[in-house]
Amino acid sequence: MAGRAQIPTSNSALIAMIADEDTITGFLLAGVGNVDIRRKTNYLIVDNKTTVKQIEDTFKEFTNRDDIAIVLISQYVANMIRFLVDSYNKPVPAILEIPSKDHPYDPAHDSVLSRVKYLFSTESVASDRR
Repeated sequence: MAGRAQIPTSNSALIAMIADEDTITGFLLAGVGNVDIRRKTNYLIVDNKTTVKQIEDTFKEFTNRDDIAIVLISQYVANMIRFLVDSYNKPVPAILEIPSKDHPYDPAHDSVLSRVKYLFSTESVASDRR
């Protein structure tokens, strides 16, 4: 045990969330929430008073922060800024669309699933040519 290497914790990464209050509350209770020294959080609660501009700005902020590895976004919120979600192409932070209590998940609108389907369809076409 004494010779075992310690896992560095200074490079830990966060999960950011953009969703409705119930979804955010569930993840906060699970321990995902974070408030840094500048009082910046890693989540945005979207309600009927939240503007699309606020959602866009938060999405851009989360995808440009170095300490965030995954951005969880409710699918109905992602539909509000679909052009930003679909144009995002970096591997980190990963963007994952999740369902919410009031809005069921629709795989037809999931950008990650559509990219995977596209990759598999091109792979299957390429393998048929061999």
